[in-house]
Amino acid sequence: MAVKNRKQGVRDQPQQRTDREKSPFVPAQNTGKARRLGKEGKAVPFNSLLQNKNGLFPATVFIRNKLGLSQTVFIKIGISVILAAVAGIIHWYHLYHLFENDRHFSHLSTLEKEMAFRTEMGLYYSYFKTIIEAPSFLNGLFLIMNDRLTEYPLVINTLKRFNLYPEVVLASWYRIYTGIMDFFGVTTKMCWSVNRGEGLTPVDSCEGMGDAAYFYVTFVFLLNGLMMSLFFMYGTYLSGSRLGGVVTVVCFFFNHGESTRVMWTPPLRESFSYPFLVLQMLLVTYILRSRSPGRKAFFALGISNVFFMLPWQFAQFVLLTQIASLFASYILGYLTPARMQSLLVTHMASLGVCFVLMFGNSMLLTSFYASSLLSIWGIIAFRDIIGRFCKPGVITWVMQSLAWIGSTVALKFLMSAIFGASDDAHISSLIKSKFSSYKDFDTMMYTCAAEFDFMELETPLRYIKTLLLPVNLLVLAVIAVKIIQDIWRFLRHAEMSPLKPDQDASEQTALFANGELVYHSLQLVAFAGLAVLIMRLKLFLTPQMCVMASLVCSRQLFSWVGEKYRQQLLVFGLLSLMAVQGAANLQNQWGIMGEFSNLPQEELLEWIKDNTRPNAVFAGAMPTMASVKLSAVRPIVNHPHYEDAGLRQRTKLVYAMYSRKPAETVKRNLMSLGVDYFILEDSWCTRRSRPGCSMPEIWDVEDPENVGKVPLCTMMSQDPRPHFRTVFHNSVYKVLRVPKAASDHR
Repeated sequence: MAVKNRKQGVRDQPQQRTDREKSPFVPAQNTGKARRLGKEGKAVPFNSLLQNKNGLFPATVFIRNKLGLSQTVFIKIGISVILAAVAGIIHWYHLYHLFENDRHFSHLSTLEKEMAFRTEMGLYYSYFKTIIEAPSFLNGLFLIMNDRLTEYPLVINTLKRFNLYPEVVLASWYRIYTGIMDFFGVTTKMCWSVNRGEGLTPVDSCEGMGDAAYFYVTFVFLLNGLMMSLFFMYGTYLSGSRLGGVVTVVCFFFNHGESTRVMWTPPLRESFSYPFLVLQMLLVTYILRSRSPGRKAFFALGISNVFFMLPWQFAQFVLLTQIASLFASYILGYLTPARMQSLLVTHMASLGVCFVLMFGNSMLLTSFYASSLLSIWGIIAFRDIIGRFCKPGVITWVMQSLAWIGSTVALKFLMSAIFGASDDAHISSLIKSKFSSYKDFDTMMYTCAAEFDFMELETPLRYIKTLLLPVNLLVLAVIAVKIIQDIWRFLRHAEMSPLKPDQDASEQTALFANGELVYHSLQLVAFAGLAVLIMRLKLFLTPQMCVMASLVCSRQLFSWVGEKYRQQLLVFGLLSLMAVQGAANLQNQWGIMGEFSNLPQEELLEWIKDNTRPNAVFAGAMPTMASVKLSAVRPIVNHPHYEDAGLRQRTKLVYAMYSRKPAETVKRNLMSLGVDYFILEDSWCTRRSRPGCSMPEIWDVEDPENVGKVPLCTMMSQDPRPHFRTVFHNSVYKVLRVPKAASDHR
């Protein structure tokens, strides 16, 4: 365990308690007077001077009147808001507690904190660091929009390519915060000298909002604490009971390891994006349930769409499943054409705003999501023509579904041809590999990673142990029975009195109710399909299961169990059974104790900073390149953001070092990229997650001509001469100097 010795602060200040000595749940002491003298000299409670005859403060009365709520309803909403706030605070504290326990983050030096942000995380954080260290915010923004370090020698707009709006916003807040605090002379961080033991040199460690890394992760955890508040409101609104909100939150905590990974990987895009998906789905639920949602609801939905899509390139695929679920609800009659079109317009407007804010990123317009919006709009627009040839029923539903699939695929490839976009081609290849024996280099780079493999059997078993899966199956069964009854009733009604072609579809919709339940069921099935294909996507499935579990508190679905109190007793009994495994899961999480240390990489980065030119160009494994850019601030030619077609081609040239190709070929590849140093890691040459997944074996699929030869990385680790020269090595890394001719053109 590292030992901290208090170091002189940035400014002199009176002795005070550190953050570690304070509890976020201890209220400040009240130093004001609790009572005042009234007119007759009697002591009158201070609060009574501020309250009206109804026992409410004037401010709350104003808010209640403004919202047009009765006092009872207002109090109920207030209780819900308080419970939601408590859930959010607990989740924020839980996340920070796990993160600190895992890495001892508060005791790490600045370099160690940066190394703790591995692979993609380090890449994203490096742009936050660029902006806060620039002479001005605008200068920092210019640097990341004209980046010369990430894909040398190219100049790229990283804000367009990497969805960096979260870093831009946080960097602006950090500069404003530190500027104001410095102006008033307020110390924003405490620094210590940390004795690391084992003969290692002490390092300086700082914590507090003035520390860049501390500031960054704090806001990530606050946002995800707010997400838990939204989950409580979501479960409460969907089930019609505050107990439903409690069930959602409790299920999330009991299945926390399957629901999120923000506590281990704060800078990933999903950490910023997913909370806005929760808000977006809550708004969709409101729109589906409300008889006449106003423009404000659709405007709020559009804003939440933008906030969900801007931070994460994968958001479009999630929204595709939502549009598909809504369209299925429309086909079955649970959504009127007007309501569906309003939702489509909102999504189209959001997509257009994101396209502009992402500087014309073609992946947005060439996505299946964009094509799906247009195809569904066309199907709804021509519904009258379809109605003339087919009466409402199964045949019409099948025709509409086939039309949607066919037109979506056709539009997607047409738009890709028009824009010449191929950045998302690897997604199609990845899906293809899931249903066939197809594989190539790019596909295997994904499928050989455990998180992109099929869902492991242990995952549904963990759902069963916490009773999350059985509860969801029960809820789905009850909803399915209602859907079947509704469909049967509709088909009989259509057969007895078929709708006229010009008749409004609202008569069909009048036969149905609870469209939001149908949508959530379909959305759950869609998320389950994604999670089965790609295990990483269970981060969408598990929270959706937690939301669906809230429906056990719905009187609409489970009134058949008896009186309300009996249903509540059954729910409390269910929570007690869930707690058996859920509490054990939480104990396991709390028991994770660690302390981050990566001495070989620390030696590497220090050597790079001390012994290479600032414009020396590096190549190597993608995770290591992110650390080189972040901490050593050196140009790199490849990085972990693998979604760009050009970057994938660059990475193949670099990773040829781990193939069986001749050394001369690999040297020419590196020279063509302008590389000065290659960082060789023996572990990348030998390790494999499963048979067929070591780097040489992946290359055997791409390069069958050289199968059977000794991997080049093995030979280079022994003696890189005459093609390269070793300039640094330790137990993990070996830095190879690429011939000087590689930089002659510069």
